[in-house]
Formats: sequence, structure tokens, C-alpha cells
Amino acid sequence: WHLEKQPTPKMPSEKAAEQWGVQIELVALTAAGRMVDFRYRVLDAEKAAPLFDRNEDPYLMHKATKTTLAVPTTAKTGPLRNTGEPEVGRVYWMLFGNPGVVKSGDKVNIVVGDVEIKDLQVQ
Repeated sequence: WHLEKQPTPKMPSEKAAEQWGVQIELVALTAAGRMVDFRYRVLDAEKAAPLFDRNEDPYLMHKATKTTLAVPTTAKTGPLRNTGEPEVGRVYWMLFGNPGVVKSGDKVNIVVGDVEIKDLQVQ
């Protein structure tokens, strides 16, 4: 018998690194569960640039319910996300408002324009 080794399926963080030039650092509930904190490290500034596009409104999609959550905008600070020019090695963040939809252990997708990072598990 000769068994061919099947390719190991790639984890969401590996796909994000290859396709979008970012390493997922954290997807977790914060602010007593009222927000989802998404943190990512830039590995390739050119690939990661679309995540910083001010003209795109990022959202988080809760996989189980298909509910979308937006990045809140405050009067003093503006949208709760990083914009500008990405720097390799630096960690950036986005916060998504969570009215009790997303729970620890749930799977979510992060979408910014054409960028979609799928199947991230919330801590």
C-alpha cells in the first residue's frame, strides 16, 4: 500500500498571511463583551494595504447568524480602527460593536472591501 500524503488544510491565520500579508494576533471579546477586538501584525505592507483603506467600511460577520457588526465611529476619535500606511512588524487593531451577538468560541469573518479573512475563532 502506498498512501499519498494529503496536504494539511491551512489555518485561517496562514491564509491571511499568504493572501493579505497579515498575521492574526487576536480576535477576542472586550469591553465586558460589548466589543470584538481584532488585532493583526503586518508581514507585507503592500498586501496589507487594503485593510487600511479609509474608503472601505470594515465589518465583522458572525458565521452562525450571518449578523454583521460595524466599526463604531465616535465624535472625538472617529472610526475605532487603524488607517494610514501599514508598517511591517507593527500590530494594528479594529474594534467592532457587539450587541451581545458574538460569544467566546464563535466563528467570525472580517471583511474590508475585497479583503475577507474567514473562520476566525473568538476568544
